[in-house]
Amino acid sequence: MAKPMTKTQLVAALAEEMGSDKKSAGAALDAVVNVITREVSNGGAVPLPGVGKIYCRERPERMVRNPATGEQMHKAADRQVKMTFAKALKDSVNG
Repeated sequence: MAKPMTKTQLVAALAEEMGSDKKSAGAALDAVVNVITREVSNGGAVPLPGVGKIYCRERPERMVRNPATGEQMHKAADRQVKMTFAKALKDSVNG
């Protein structure tokens, strides 16, 4: 398995793909991350064409079990960030 790309490597790849400098590519990446964070934290969804959709899912309160002790405990309702992947991305990975 290949090592994950670092943010520095991602910024460099974006700069090369955009034909721009690393500073503007880094600013563009930060802007995209800020938009996604703001929208998802407000309960919205953000589609990334060709990649998938990032959204927030509400989870109801429930009973959970502590795996170490086996004790049942109550867990309050919370929200979870989810992502569904586009079929084109799945096909490119598997084909």
